[in-house]
Amino acid sequence: MKKINLAIAITFLIMQGLWAQQDAQYTQYMYNTISINPAYAGNRGVFSIAALHRSQWVGLDGAPNTQTLNLHSPVSERVGLGFSVVNDEIGNGTNQDTYFDASASYTIPVSYEGKLSFGLKAGGHILNIDFNKLRVYDPSTDPGNEPVIDNKFSPNFGAGVFYHTDRFYSGLSIPNFLQTEHFDNEAESTSYVATERMNLYFITGYVFDIGARTKFKPAFLFKAVKGAPLQADISANFLFNNKFYAGAAYRWDAAVSALAGFQLSDQLMLGLAYDKETTDLGSQRFNDGSFEVFLRYEFRNKIQKVITPRFF
Repeated sequence: MKKINLAIAITFLIMQGLWAQQDAQYTQYMYNTISINPAYAGNRGVFSIAALHRSQWVGLDGAPNTQTLNLHSPVSERVGLGFSVVNDEIGNGTNQDTYFDASASYTIPVSYEGKLSFGLKAGGHILNIDFNKLRVYDPSTDPGNEPVIDNKFSPNFGAGVFYHTDRFYSGLSIPNFLQTEHFDNEAESTSYVATERMNLYFITGYVFDIGARTKFKPAFLFKAVKGAPLQADISANFLFNNKFYAGAAYRWDAAVSALAGFQLSDQLMLGLAYDKETTDLGSQRFNDGSFEVFLRYEFRNKIQKVITPRFF
């Protein structure tokens, strides 16, 4: 039954059209900033490689899963470069989106502690849709739509600004400016199977000292896209001895989350997150919640090890 329910839901989302598609969501957004803001490229001051895997609604057959891979580094005192790949899939391959882009940032000092970065990104989106993978798909019920969209490419570009000090950060970004609609084959039809909307992000956070070895790190992420509800993520992490963090998060009208992370060495960090839906979907016995794993490796030298650690 759970497989049939998911298939019906996917069919409705894809074939009934008017789908205001949101970008992939992350609970550990505070460590995956370059995926949503190109101005963050090079802001950690070292060559950084980060990967994230998210399994949404575990236990629901064909539920969404997302993978990201990010590389970025400063190449001079003010210029940073980065590269990102995001793969987002639902329905056991029924709908697959792959995003890739290159980012560049330019940073200027605006105060004794503050720096302001401007970022641009350019890349593209590859869309694959295969209705034949739906268990309840019947092409006779909607003959206007092609059953397969194979590696359809759409170019895109984005921009962002990012301000930070040693303790505070704030950024505003639009990762994709172009809005691409993928129509069916009926010349007079105004329906479409998917549309890429412009997503607006605002992220901010601060690091408070609450003891000799403990820091409090609240963070906020707001995302807006036409045709979908405003998404607000609020998180609170405690960092102990610059080695271990734990905390909780709340996604407005959607989920509550638990987070934990370990700075395994000066170079390697591991982050974990678990989401429990607060909607009706979360009360279903076949939904075991959403899991997220984050891994970051940074190439540091002996001098950079003694620099004040970056908390975001």
